[in-house]
Amino acid sequence: MREALRFGRVHEVFVTESAAERHANLLVDAPAVSLIDRRAAELLSETVTPQGIAAVCDTVDVDLETALAGRPRLVAVLAGVADPGNAGTVLRVADAAGADAVIFAGDAVDVHNGKCVRASTGSLFHLPVARERDVLAALGACGRAGLRVVAADGNAERGLETATGLDRPTAWLFGNEAHGLPPEVLGHADEALRVPIYGRAESLNLATAAAVCLYAAAMAAGRRTTDRG
Repeated sequence: MREALRFGRVHEVFVTESAAERHANLLVDAPAVSLIDRRAAELLSETVTPQGIAAVCDTVDVDLETALAGRPRLVAVLAGVADPGNAGTVLRVADAAGADAVIFAGDAVDVHNGKCVRASTGSLFHLPVARERDVLAALGACGRAGLRVVAADGNAERGLETATGLDRPTAWLFGNEAHGLPPEVLGHADEALRVPIYGRAESLNLATAAAVCLYAAAMAAGRRTTDRG
């Protein structure tokens, strides 16, 4: 809620009486506040254990041109990522790694899905998020923006530990949790890399693999931490 009020456009906040007492400092900045009961809070938050506070905000997605404006150096492309929890977590990771934008491509979940919003913990208000149904169009836009497309693929011949050039402007491409990236999409990537598995785990989940990849690029590029003030 705090990030929505700071960085988004909030129209109205709905809050239970008990939550209003806990979050009185937040409500000072709300343009309008309406009291609701617990049942209404459950329905608004789509969860059985609501925090008792919800906001009506403008949608956050922008077009590709806006998301990739300027000189982006790190972008995450979620191609067909279906699980809202995973998508929201990758959004959070991309924000933490200093990414310039996140693109939801193909049959990816809606960024405004309630679970995705909660999993992002406010990060969807921090960086541009674009929606493009055509995955290849999204990759083409990344190329025109000067980004090298690197696909995260568990079956790739090369491992991330051998990668070079991650200090260059990079768009990391992540596929569906169950099916990965189809051959026709992989074929449009400039390179495919797998995250190495040193132990006995069969694989990493999508959000964990994305964190490793995005941070590898951020550190290779010498990203500096920011003062959260």
